[in-house]
Amino acid sequence: MGLVIVGAAGRMGQTLIRTIQGMEGVRVAAAVERKGSPFVGKDAGEIAGVGVIDVPVTDDPLAAFAKADGVLDFTSPSASVEFAGYAAQARIVHVIGTTGCEAEHDEKIKAAAHHATIVKSGNMSLGVNLLAVLVKQAARALDANDFDIEVLEMHHRHKVDAPSGTAYLLGQAAAEGRAISLAEHSVRVRDGITGPREASSIGFATLRGGSVVGEHSVILAGPGERITLSHHADDRSIFARGAVKAALWAHGRKPGLYSMLDVLGLNP
Repeated sequence: MGLVIVGAAGRMGQTLIRTIQGMEGVRVAAAVERKGSPFVGKDAGEIAGVGVIDVPVTDDPLAAFAKADGVLDFTSPSASVEFAGYAAQARIVHVIGTTGCEAEHDEKIKAAAHHATIVKSGNMSLGVNLLAVLVKQAARALDANDFDIEVLEMHHRHKVDAPSGTAYLLGQAAAEGRAISLAEHSVRVRDGITGPREASSIGFATLRGGSVVGEHSVILAGPGERITLSHHADDRSIFARGAVKAALWAHGRKPGLYSMLDVLGLNP
């Protein structure tokens, strides 16, 4: 399966290239960077530290998509919307691991999924998606009047969105377990005299620092006891392997918007 890596010179882009080079059934068909990038024209393999792979970085995504079977995308919300449109034109698989999307971005991506096979998730790892299933089950089983839910996450100092896409994914799982709307019950900032905690709220706490790849915990705090469900990512390659797995799963499927729960067979 020929895959395009967009944002090829970034941290995740390089990780994706290295991961694909070590996996069977996939190859780097093209590598894309923004116009004006100093990496345009350079070999994608050399940028990623795996040696020459004869794939020069281009700033023309539409031409790159036309000769590939799928695209792996961990860029920015606006860029992902643009790439979803190109994927729809090319009728190829689009795997989106981009975080920080707003409702307007999601609506445009959903529209592109009428013609492209799109897999979108706030986190591509097997462990995190399994964790989301467990969080949903725990939230459903434990009464909201007795157990409060808090989502704690920490990432490296360079991460630009907060809370993380994974934190939202876990918060959404908790909200679904409680049969409530996350948008109406999430609390993302506490400062000053906040008053007592609302029983049905789902709180988020964000930490940033150092080189932390990703740490997430969901705390269910009840009277006299606490349950903590957590996941620690030590290497970005877990997200890259998940993205490649998603692309292979989606290859040949009908257009539509899917999640990693679909890929892993965890959707009910």
